[in-house]
Amino acid sequence: MVNEAAGWFARLDCECQKRELQIDIWSDSWEESVVSNVPIASTLPNNWPTLPAGLLSNPGAVLDQLISRYEAEEDGRSVKGVYTMPAKFVDIILTDEFKNTNNLKKKEPLATISLSALPPGFRAYAQQINDEVRKESDYSSEVYENLEHQTITGIPIPFADPAVGAGIIPERMFRIHAERCEDLKLKQRKEDTLRLLEGLQLLDASEVAVRATRRRLLITLLKLGLVNPIKETEGQISRSEAEMILENNVLYDDLLRGEWPWNEKPILLISKPPWLRIKDKFRNEENGSELRKEMSDELKGVSGNDGKLRFSALRGNVNLYRLYVERALQIVKKDGRVTMVVPDSLLREKSSIPLRKILVSNNQWETAWSFSDNQKIFPGAPQGVLVIGVIVGGKTEVLTSFGPLENGDISSKDGLSSKAPFLELERGPWSTWTDASWAVPRMPRDPYERNHALKAINNLADQPRLCEVDCWLNQSGENIRVRVGEVALSNNNNISNWDLGTKGIPLIRGNHFALVGDKVIIDHPAFNKNLEKDSIKRYQASWKGEMKTEGIQRIACQAVANSSSKRRLLWSVISKNCVLGNSVNYLQIPTDTCQILKEQFGTLEEGLNTIVEHLNSDSLNVWSKVWSANNNVNNYEIAGLPFPTPKIVSSLSFKGNKSDI
Repeated sequence: MVNEAAGWFARLDCECQKRELQIDIWSDSWEESVVSNVPIASTLPNNWPTLPAGLLSNPGAVLDQLISRYEAEEDGRSVKGVYTMPAKFVDIILTDEFKNTNNLKKKEPLATISLSALPPGFRAYAQQINDEVRKESDYSSEVYENLEHQTITGIPIPFADPAVGAGIIPERMFRIHAERCEDLKLKQRKEDTLRLLEGLQLLDASEVAVRATRRRLLITLLKLGLVNPIKETEGQISRSEAEMILENNVLYDDLLRGEWPWNEKPILLISKPPWLRIKDKFRNEENGSELRKEMSDELKGVSGNDGKLRFSALRGNVNLYRLYVERALQIVKKDGRVTMVVPDSLLREKSSIPLRKILVSNNQWETAWSFSDNQKIFPGAPQGVLVIGVIVGGKTEVLTSFGPLENGDISSKDGLSSKAPFLELERGPWSTWTDASWAVPRMPRDPYERNHALKAINNLADQPRLCEVDCWLNQSGENIRVRVGEVALSNNNNISNWDLGTKGIPLIRGNHFALVGDKVIIDHPAFNKNLEKDSIKRYQASWKGEMKTEGIQRIACQAVANSSSKRRLLWSVISKNCVLGNSVNYLQIPTDTCQILKEQFGTLEEGLNTIVEHLNSDSLNVWSKVWSANNNVNNYEIAGLPFPTPKIVSSLSFKGNKSDI
């Protein structure tokens, strides 16, 4: 169905090339179908392609996709790579968020006599009286107690979504509200719906998205019977009043650079902010590079009302979602709640350390739901999905990390299952594990493997790190450095294939590292004469250019790992007179350390093999897996590997603590 839907959007582009027009026509047709109670296919223009069944029953999903495609094209990104948040996933988040918020507590009338004791002729009449009394008592004045910050149906207000997109989150919230309204009197239903609408605080930096959201929410209210298309009734809001409220409460503004446009702070914020790096914006503009720099500089200089800089999460290749999370924590009331859908990489990547410190040190980060990319929560998304739940203010003492979650752990009826795997990270041990960077480990799902991972973390957490000063490999004040291979693999005229009979300089790439049994080997045609003639390992395997590392043995590993493979890191000693491609990382070991390795182990190669033995150990493999941010093996990840001093190393030659490698 995904391919069928993609084909429909491609055919639509052929019939109607203007994306804003696509959005307007779809919204008009959707509203007409709701008001006239006919299928949307019958209200679309004749020249539009025939809707597949999956899209016919889900007009909101089409609007989400149209908005995403419009914004991608505006940025200069490919529309083929866009993805949207499924309605089912939004329902699960909202169900879990609101599962304890329904205030409709019914009170049974006091019984003075059993109905079964009455004569048959009186029973129906008595039951009718009881029903009327129950209806009155169900929603007594107690219902309205403590409603300063929520509706009768249990929706906390003010409710905010500062990156509302096409409005999928408030739309699904309206559906929960409508379901909970079923037992309310008509007048109460109308008043509570007005209360909910007036408590919305919805914002987006795209004017097109704002217009689309207003239309979508109006259409949803019409569909649910909460708004009358013609006039106001006892149980329904008039269309004109609903439009006026939505116009005031769904606004076009930039949350990152502007001020929050409402006087009252929200008490609940649920949002999926843009997963977009600044460097990926403005690709469609001739002066895109200047615009990106201008945006970055402006964000770095934005100050709050207190005069302090607004963002501390501006680090590395800035991804906008981090800034939205930090800004959300600033605009929500103290003790209010922020729930955001972000990439799973937030939990471990180095560039998210400032944001994690804000979440832990200045707020109560309560929960994290983590889904790996193979769960395909967002069809087409190339990365894992994370849902964070944060109480604004205070500090985090315990974070409950749920994961790795599977589709069976969540449902739109119950939210998150009580049987989902979780790990409670207590502040003290957690700080020791991560050196206060507050990374969250990627735990295995299997209970035995989880225990094994926890044991490895506890055993290695307090050991010196590979590139730290107190590591026994760092001599004379000069630390080991992690470097990327010296040969760029793309558009390089000095690279050729290694054909049969070739006698060149071996070029070692990431895919030349292989695990045979428990041993890592370099499976390169220069060393493996049995490789097939058409083996992929012969491709780009020969170097004909200058060699800057002649006569030097090195320790190296592949720079890209397969998340489903048995081992994350494959380490090996690279022979002399080889060059390394940029898909390989290697250790630049100080000259003094190399000399001491020779003295300690007899030869440099033996010393390097001792180091490799630890780097390929089971415990370090477990460590590298649980703390990996993504499939790329980053230099900082290698630099932070625990590296204890082996017992065989003489205390006279090496500094540091002695322990088993």
